[in-house]
Amino acid sequence: MSSYSELIKNFEKIRTYMREFYVYGFKSREEYNKKSARSYDDERRRMESWLGDHMSFVRTPEGKSVFISIDSRVSTHNPFYKALKAKSFTDGDITLHFVLFDILHSSEVVLSLPEILEKIDEYLDGFNTPMVFDESTVRKKLKEYISQGIIVGVKDGRKMLYHRAADIELPDITDVLNFYSEVAPCGVVGSFLLDKQEDTNDSFTFKHHYITSAMDSDVMATLFKAMHEKSIISVDNLSRRAEEPRRNRIIPLRILISVQNGRQHLIAYQPDFNIIKSFRVDYLSNIKIEEPTPRFDELRAELDNMKSKMWGVSTRRKRYGQEQLEHVEFVVKVAANEEHIVRRLEREKRIGQVEKIDDNTYRFIADVYDTSEMIPWIRTFICRITELHFSNRTLENQFKSDIEEMYRMYGIAEVV
Repeated sequence: MSSYSELIKNFEKIRTYMREFYVYGFKSREEYNKKSARSYDDERRRMESWLGDHMSFVRTPEGKSVFISIDSRVSTHNPFYKALKAKSFTDGDITLHFVLFDILHSSEVVLSLPEILEKIDEYLDGFNTPMVFDESTVRKKLKEYISQGIIVGVKDGRKMLYHRAADIELPDITDVLNFYSEVAPCGVVGSFLLDKQEDTNDSFTFKHHYITSAMDSDVMATLFKAMHEKSIISVDNLSRRAEEPRRNRIIPLRILISVQNGRQHLIAYQPDFNIIKSFRVDYLSNIKIEEPTPRFDELRAELDNMKSKMWGVSTRRKRYGQEQLEHVEFVVKVAANEEHIVRRLEREKRIGQVEKIDDNTYRFIADVYDTSEMIPWIRTFICRITELHFSNRTLENQFKSDIEEMYRMYGIAEVV
């Protein structure tokens, strides 16, 4: 039986447990039944080694429930980045890494592959049981480092010469790294750079700090790479309603991120159904980038045209070949000193238009793919709405029913 290790080879293995512990946090050990109890214990111990200060447990009649508790408002650095820095490696990997960079100790040292192999043998010859690295292994490792920009390969006739990339002196951008490592997609890149800074003055706190996005950094990086290459991908999608993930072959077009809850969605074209639809990024895993597609620019332009009717991530729906839109219209009353309400309407509307009826009355009008996505925003104007009309009558009736229920709950006489 393999021994427990704090390091992990495959981040996907720990990603689900981290989300379960942080987002849900109420399941007992017995309820994690997709894998063995031993796997649960190992993953929990790993997380305790990284996030011990944030992990707690509570005993319930169902058993002991472990959870991660983090106040994202006072956490200046995303603690989930620690998990992304716990990558495992083999003895051979780590030995070859440091031997290569000791041999190529500066950008002035330029060597061919045979010369590097000879120096590796000389380097390791002093050990009692020296490791042996063949030509193919070293060539592959040098090729990997060239792709990462830390080794430079230069053609000299039929030979390839290698040298270390010149060191880059980072300017004093600590504040920039502190900010963008917490708000930008794949912010863990900034966190790695911060680790190299001597002074990491914490200048920022965040009111809306969506730290769970860190768990999807690897997925996001792969999606960005696929979009940059305009390629098709195959990906597993596990929704809340499914027991097993479904393999999808799609063309990724854009990432949309909610400013309200930080949730990340991939908007992609699904050739099997000839539709552009959204996928929650936290449901995606095991992405494989395939061949580039000539349709990428055409499909992205189509998506951009659809944005004028998208409030959130719901996309075009067709019936009998016709685009299905829902009409939304409501009227708000504002007092003479409430110009800020009008400015709010104009500033926060993502689509649609605001019409002035008179000095104290304004109408908002929009045609959207999905009215339900607008409901939370419309509710913020409830005390000022005098008229409301949805073409989706079921949703309109539900909206009005919710208000009536609120009146009853608080003992408020309904205003006719």
